[in-house]
Amino acid sequence: MKKILIVEDDVSISMVLKAFLAKAGYETLQAYEGGQALTLFDTSNPSLVLLDVMLPDVDGWAILRQIRRQSACPVIMLTSLDDIDSRLEGLRGGADDYIGKPFVGDEVVARVQAVLRRLPQVVTKNTTTIGRLTIDYSSREVWLQGRRVALTPRDLDLLLFLASHPNLTFDREQLIHFVWGADYEGSDRAVDLAVKRIRQALAGCTEDEGEIVTFRRVGYQFRVKTNSMYVSGG
Repeated sequence: MKKILIVEDDVSISMVLKAFLAKAGYETLQAYEGGQALTLFDTSNPSLVLLDVMLPDVDGWAILRQIRRQSACPVIMLTSLDDIDSRLEGLRGGADDYIGKPFVGDEVVARVQAVLRRLPQVVTKNTTTIGRLTIDYSSREVWLQGRRVALTPRDLDLLLFLASHPNLTFDREQLIHFVWGADYEGSDRAVDLAVKRIRQALAGCTEDEGEIVTFRRVGYQFRVKTNSMYVSGG
């Protein structure tokens, strides 16, 4: 049974979400402030987080950033803020979806189901094959149509990171943190240039074989069709 962490300081709203999700077959955990949310996240390993922006001790954006420092767990933001800047802030921060209040319980369940369908759990693996593209994480080799793809070590690191988190969107700051490292002092334009080189190296790849997609003003995603991916090893 998939586990959903509900982070919402309004008890009545939290209980409504719990009821709808339980009816849909999900196990739920409830947190009413940020510190409790992070503790539950660390100890319970949820499949998805429903995260309110306005919390009494720390805002939801900070919780989202903390989650993204350690996990690619799907996060759906819940907030009464319904302007485009707020939506973009959440997406840039690594949120997978955004639901404005007031909401309909059935819609929340549908959004949760949709995110979980398109964001498969990342598993420890040795090799991923997507159509004609094969990525070997153990040997750090990439093959396309039987031809080894030549990439610089940093570009390879970026591709391996994105491919190990299929269909998740990361902004430049996150990619710098996870791939270049916290000590990197250069421009985040390095991400754009690396993506450009990877695309050139993988020229001809389609969505069936994995492609790096740009979301304007948001970030990058390694997009695949889940039924086209084969994972071996563990």
